Amino acid sequence: MRNLIPILTALGALLLIWQLAVAPMNIRGALDIAERGGAQITPEGSVPRRDVSVWRLMAENSSYVARGYALDRPRLPTPAQVSLELWKTTGAMVMKGRAWSKRSLIYHGWVTLQSTLWGFLLGTSLGVLGAIAIVYSRTAQLSLMPWAIISQTIPIVALAPMIIVVSSQIGVEGRGLPKAIISAYLCYFPVLVGMVKGLRAPEPSQLDLLKTYDANGLQSFLKLRLPASLPFLFTSLKVGIAAALVGTIVGELPTGAISGLGARILIGDQFGTPLAIWSALFAAAFLAGMLVTLLDLVQRIALRQMGAQA
Repeated sequence: MRNLIPILTALGALLLIWQLAVAPMNIRGALDIAERGGAQITPEGSVPRRDVSVWRLMAENSSYVARGYALDRPRLPTPAQVSLELWKTTGAMVMKGRAWSKRSLIYHGWVTLQSTLWGFLLGTSLGVLGAIAIVYSRTAQLSLMPWAIISQTIPIVALAPMIIVVSSQIGVEGRGLPKAIISAYLCYFPVLVGMVKGLRAPEPSQLDLLKTYDANGLQSFLKLRLPASLPFLFTSLKVGIAAALVGTIVGELPTGAISGLGARILIGDQFGTPLAIWSALFAAAFLAGMLVTLLDLVQRIALRQMGAQA
């Protein structure tokens, strides 16, 4: 309970701020709809109201503030509206036996999850192999690490279309592989940095002790460096899996995909349905939370098997 109370307090504060922000964000749309229905609004006309602050509009038209909480296409939906939309596209779909319908976020989440896991696997493999090379080779350290750092300065929104175009030019069919590559691009760097830190965690005295036991490089790696790196590795994996999910969603935006959480966000933006955007965003956040929680569970089990505290 000591851990739960601060979390619930922060969550309640965020929900309260969100609820209070709905009124100023939606007041202009509420007044436009009321005026089209014949109501007298101050000032008259949507164009003159553009130069008036939302606080003045709310003060002069206080009787219409509540309408901002019930718009069909709000600029900022309420928490209740987002929750209802999430239920309609997840739980209600399951109860109707339509969990894998293309209107279901479960289906779109599964599409995104597949590319995320492939990208996470690829990015983790590259990060671990790169870290081993950097730790055991000074040449790799001087050449690979600077380029790894420089690569993270390139905006992913600029790189994603390039990856997709190149993939299509070399004959890669489908959108799964380009999305996985984009996902791996965001994932490998935190794994690389964390694994380098972990492999260098053992003290020089511990390495010297293994040398006195006549241990070779592979034995030192398996018996000392690798076990010492696991806490660092799992911390990096938690960051990497979240980054991989972001990369997959970004990769779905420029591809013209019709499936996936990124596609739902894009379609919602194109058709002016904010509730679809917000529900997809919360579904992505929930998916990221599940993946990080799963990795945390694996970490606890692995460290417990090693006799360490998780």
